[in-house]
Amino acid sequence: MKLAHRALPSTPVTADTRICRSRALDEDICVHILTASSVMVGVCLTVVGILRMVIKLRSQDVTGDDLLSINAMLYLLSALLSYWALRTRNRKQNHRIAYAADGVFIVGMVFTLINTGFITWAMAAG
Repeated sequence: MKLAHRALPSTPVTADTRICRSRALDEDICVHILTASSVMVGVCLTVVGILRMVIKLRSQDVTGDDLLSINAMLYLLSALLSYWALRTRNRKQNHRIAYAADGVFIVGMVFTLINTGFITWAMAAG
């Protein structure tokens, strides 16, 4: 028995629908950056607190807590930029701010990786 497949009616893709999809995608990315950046600020602050306790117990100073504080500031900047991108109504400005938020977030992630290696090796050496 052969089943007949009907094609679903497709909506024509116009410039307006592309703009709406692009705007929705930009907002979706900004929301994810805002959420992830906010969480990472909290993670950095938590690790700074734990690291300070370890430093006191070992009686030796590590600059990892300073690096993590800078890292938290990068994530905070990323969160603020993504929030600003969500609040702006000008499309060109929205795209620029969203790209800036994305770039700062990526830099923050790379810096987190560098900090992790630095803290790991500093603790192993000390």
